[in-house]
Formats: sequence, C-alpha cells, structure tokens
Amino acid sequence: MTDFSVLDLVPVREGGNVGEALEAATELARTAEDNGCKRFWVAEHHAMAGIAGGATSVVLAHIGNATSTIRIGSGGIMLPNHTPFQIAEQFGTLDALFPGRVDLGLGRAPGAGPELQRALRKDLHRAAEMFPQDVAELMALMAGETAIHPTPGLGAKPEFWMLGSSLFGARLAAQLGMPYAFASHFAPDHLDAALELYRRDFQPSEDWEKPHVMVAMNLFVADTEEEAEYLASSQLQAFVALRTGTPGKLPPPVRGYRDQLPAPAQAMLAHIGQASAIGTPQQAAQTVKAFVGRTGADEVIFGGSMFDPEARCRSLALAMNRLRA
Repeated sequence: MTDFSVLDLVPVREGGNVGEALEAATELARTAEDNGCKRFWVAEHHAMAGIAGGATSVVLAHIGNATSTIRIGSGGIMLPNHTPFQIAEQFGTLDALFPGRVDLGLGRAPGAGPELQRALRKDLHRAAEMFPQDVAELMALMAGETAIHPTPGLGAKPEFWMLGSSLFGARLAAQLGMPYAFASHFAPDHLDAALELYRRDFQPSEDWEKPHVMVAMNLFVADTEEEAEYLASSQLQAFVALRTGTPGKLPPPVRGYRDQLPAPAQAMLAHIGQASAIGTPQQAAQTVKAFVGRTGADEVIFGGSMFDPEARCRSLALAMNRLRA
C-alpha cells in the first residue's frame, strides 16, 4: 500500500507575514495528520522572502507540538550549509522531544550565491564536495562512534533519508542503504534513471533490507478542474519568477494564467509539471496512481503552495479521501 505525505515550504503570501505562514503550516500539518498522511516535511531555504522554513528544526519543533502521531522531518536539510555536529544536536533534540516520529532528510545542493555564502561563513561548493563524508560523520556522531559526543544527539535515532534530483543522490543512497526521495515535483529530468540506479545498486543496511523510494508531486485539488488550475496558478507564477531571477512572496492566483504566458514559459511549466496532479479528486487520484505505477514508488509526498491556506488544506483532504477510498 502506498503511503502519502506532505512537503511544505512554509510559503509567505504577498500581503502576509512569517507568523501567518507558520500558522498555516501548522494547520496543514494537522490536516495531514487527520487525513492519514504518514509524514510532514519542511524544506530548508534561505534568504527568500517567500519561504519561511529556513530554521527547519525550529519549525519542526513547533509542528511536532501541534500534532501527535504524524512523522515530522526535513525535506530536506542542506548539509553543506551546516556542520554535522550542529545537525546532530538539532535533530537529537527533536528525537528526544518526539521519539519515533522524526525524519532527517539530507540534501547536497547548496543553492546559494556569494552573499549567502558569506552570511553562512561557508565555502558551500567545497562543502558540497564533502557531502558523503559529512553524511557518514553525522551518522557516526549519533551512533557514538566519534571522539566527541553531541548532547543531545548521542543515541538519537531519526529516520535518515537521502534526497536528490540527480544520479549522485541515488548512488549515495544505494551505497549507504538509505531510503531515497526524488524531487520530481520540480526536477523530473533524471527521475527514471535515478530510481533504476538506486534499486540496482542498493546495498542492504542495518535499518533497510531493500530499496525504499519516495517521489514528490505537486497537488492541487478542487471541485472542478478549472478551480484547481486557478489554485495552482500561484505556484506557477512563483516558478516563473524563480526561473527568471525575480523570486518573491507567493502571489495571488490568476485565472487563465498559463494562457497568458509566452510559449517558452508555457513549455517550461509543462516540463516541470510532469509530476503534478491538478483537477478534481477523481482526476488527481488517477494521476497520482498512474505516477506510482510508472515509478513503483513506496511513498508519494505532496507539495504545492497555494495562496489560500484553507484551500490547500481542503485540497489535501479531498485528495486523501479519494486516494484512501
């Protein structure tokens, strides 16, 4: 049986603020829990006016207190931005607060220009080259296999995940015997090749005897296909703004947005949208099931920012009601 989860960027709306974004994320997590979702993940981004999940472990602590059963985790922590010791302490704290509920998804992409590198006091490109060693060190810190012991962190047992959008993450996840989550919701190009490599080369580990795959999809569900497309237009606008170097806060939806775009922008959105389910509950469920059939995924995680937080909660509830039918 396929498990379903939620990925949230904690979007900040135009005219809104960070406090409202965090409140919306909390309500979305409660909705996910009430509707049988397995996990609620928050993604780390920095210095972006429209995304409020930068202090990921702090956000997760708040989400954990607002829920009771759903797993909470990072989708993901960009390890080059940190030291393994810092992350061991942060997620060791989360594991102590919410034992048996914490996931630690790790990514390699630094995703930062020179200004952010200076702010983080890191050479992020060199740090990215050290990613495999840092993953191993992080695991060793929690297992007590290092000279220094993080407190909290020592003995913590979050569920480790490898995140990726290329063959690199797939290869490393296979070598380490970790579950693998692919960012197909915005980078679908290498999906099939990465999953094939991961499954072919997987080496069993103490925690995982066989490969375990999660794929990400964008989800926008409403009573009509037209309304779902309207709700999706906020994220579509954000994609275009990001790709054209003008990111900002999440804009309000626009009816017929795709049709207003030049052909190259429409093609870009169509390409990114290969892993998107937009429509009525029945249409979305059919799309999700077809994507699971194509990928053989064990889990699907749903992203998809909406300007109206209540509409996103309703979208998730409609989809889960149909998927669980």
